[in-house]
Amino acid sequence: QVQLVESGGGLVQAGESLRLSCAASGRAFSSYAMGWFRQAPGKEREFVAACGWSGTTTYYADTVKGRFTCSRDNAKSTVALQMNSLIPEDTAVYYCAAHRTIYAPPRTPYEYDYWGQGTQVTVSS
Repeated sequence: QVQLVESGGGLVQAGESLRLSCAASGRAFSSYAMGWFRQAPGKEREFVAACGWSGTTTYYADTVKGRFTCSRDNAKSTVALQMNSLIPEDTAVYYCAAHRTIYAPPRTPYEYDYWGQGTQVTVSS
């Protein structure tokens, strides 16, 4: 059982940066692949980034590759999403998610077992 809480969202101007954090309550955090997803009004929840259990394996959506970085601190049971060069299209509610696996992290929301409540990111032009 894992409970996740996101934080760090806010309102920023295009070109600025935000760092989202997700805190997990479980003791076996290092056994979980962690993913970041986002959902804008009227749109489907979409994949953003994912970190494998060790943080070595990472995946990114083409829309954020080179701008966003997923990292994790297993000792603190946290995962972060560093978002640089933000653009208005990044505006959405961002969710972190967990899936227990030591293999490559999934890139579809259906494979994740636990979800946070989300944090709003708004990027103005």
